[in-house]
Amino acid sequence: MNTIEKKSVNAGKFVTKQEVDTLITSYKQERWAANSDRLGMADSLSVWFTVEEIEAFLAQVKSNGGNGVRMHFGVFSAENAPATELEGRQTLVMIGNRSNDGTFASSKELYASNGGKPEVVALAGGTVCPPFCGTGTLGKASLIVRGDNSMEII
Repeated sequence: MNTIEKKSVNAGKFVTKQEVDTLITSYKQERWAANSDRLGMADSLSVWFTVEEIEAFLAQVKSNGGNGVRMHFGVFSAENAPATELEGRQTLVMIGNRSNDGTFASSKELYASNGGKPEVVALAGGTVCPPFCGTGTLGKASLIVRGDNSMEII
């Protein structure tokens, strides 16, 4: 097992419900509406993972000497979409990283041996919403003003 000698520098912070609502509303207005219009369907607004999935991923990152995680936005293609409803929609990919000084600036993708070959330590998938939203909430309802000045509440 690898150990990390230097403490990582925190890159995030806990936020309030109001800050969450502001971030989500801004995303819906500034990115989501245009993405959805271009796709001809509602693009993803969130990706849900269980705590157990994230804990298992973090344990794998740590056991391979990682001390950080980068979260990348991705898009499902016809070849990699787990369901046809997801083709063209955004998703999230978490990639384990190792940084010599504990900062993002020097972080590199983390690899582990898989059958004697190096493989990136990464987690993708989760439950993408839309289309699979369940009965939860996507944050505060937002009024979206489209490019043609039409409006929609989401």
